Amino acid sequence: MSSDLSAPQGPAPDAAGVVPTVPGAPPATVPVGDAAGPLAALDPRRRRTLMGSLLATHLFLFATYAGVVVILLPQQVAELDPVRKAANLAVVTATSSVFTLFAQPIVGAFSDRTRSRFGRRSPWLVLGGIAGGLLTICVQFAPSLFWITAVWVLAQVALNALQGPLSAVIADRVEDTHRATASAFVGVGTAVGATAGVVLAGQLLNRLGLGYTLFGVLVAVFAVLFAVLNRDTASTGLRPAPFAWGAFAKSFWISPRRHPDYAWAFAGRFAMILGYQAVSAYQFYILTDYIGLDAGRAGTVAGLLSLCAMVTTVVGTLVFGRISDRLNRRKVFVFLATIVMGLGVVIPLISPTVVGMVLYSLVLGIGYGAYIAVDLALMIDVLPSGGDAAKDLGVLNVATNVPQALTPPIAALLLLTFDGDYAAIFVWSALAVVVSSLFVLPIKSVR
Repeated sequence: MSSDLSAPQGPAPDAAGVVPTVPGAPPATVPVGDAAGPLAALDPRRRRTLMGSLLATHLFLFATYAGVVVILLPQQVAELDPVRKAANLAVVTATSSVFTLFAQPIVGAFSDRTRSRFGRRSPWLVLGGIAGGLLTICVQFAPSLFWITAVWVLAQVALNALQGPLSAVIADRVEDTHRATASAFVGVGTAVGATAGVVLAGQLLNRLGLGYTLFGVLVAVFAVLFAVLNRDTASTGLRPAPFAWGAFAKSFWISPRRHPDYAWAFAGRFAMILGYQAVSAYQFYILTDYIGLDAGRAGTVAGLLSLCAMVTTVVGTLVFGRISDRLNRRKVFVFLATIVMGLGVVIPLISPTVVGMVLYSLVLGIGYGAYIAVDLALMIDVLPSGGDAAKDLGVLNVATNVPQALTPPIAALLLLTFDGDYAAIFVWSALAVVVSSLFVLPIKSVR
């Protein structure tokens, strides 16, 4: 599928045809002969292919993330040292989050500047998918905590190199009247993938090697298929801005004073992930140490919880994504979604049982589905520049990676402070998610 490289939003081009961004930081690339303006409407068949491909690729990408992080890594780490499993898992996940912190914005920035007959995004999608898949397969052979951490860090970097340019595809090719719908397809893929990943990994709990291999192969294959089915426009005709390391580094700083809506969107996602990730990252240990299940039963229940969350997430995503596009409103859906998520997190505090966890998953799924259906569309709507979509979305993704890095030490500190009581994690999660709802209110450029 061809890609329209004109700016989805932003100021008009100057006399030379350059779309300005942050003062002193020109856009990475400028389409020669194109004027900035609204994206041309896609042919319906191409739009359907693109949205279906976004769903499928995100499904297998997030199946890999969820299956590895929620089930395979915790089990592999627990087998090394059952006594220190929580602390050791915190080392692995926090380290990988720190090292991948800037992977998406950096890869995104180079993606914006890429000139090839295969376009700007496709080379990175293919490279990230294949490398991430191979490295995921290699995690199974890691003989110690150090090597598990090292290989998973590299795998995460590669998978982020796939995810960053993939996120920019919506900004590149989907007009604003269909962005929440496209985001909904991404959300469905994310939700179904996370569920399928946990369910599949739970069934392969005693066959870790097969689990890692299956996820690695699937994410690589579907990354390549996306690039093949959705042909990018050749970028050899782009005129790149002169490259200088100083200007390149400065371009990652987006002034909150000049772009307050971008800053509020960043803060809102940061707080939401900080709360949401606290429970999801420790779900396996919550089931064993808080609910009181053995490891085998916990793996089965984890799959059930993911299935429950998937159903309500898919419903919430498809319903609220379409409503958001029809009403041309984003903020109210993000606000209400985070409130619903906060209410869902409270349920296991009242009922620390399997039934309580099931109800938590169902309610959380509705809120999370509404959130992911609209949040990406809102993010794209507040981007400050037209030529650096992948880089700017990558910077926004720091609001996902930093909380993921902070969550393990915060959770470990909470467990240490409250004598291993996982209820403290639920309280923290509910507070952070509800607070995140407040950050969307000051955004002015989006209704």
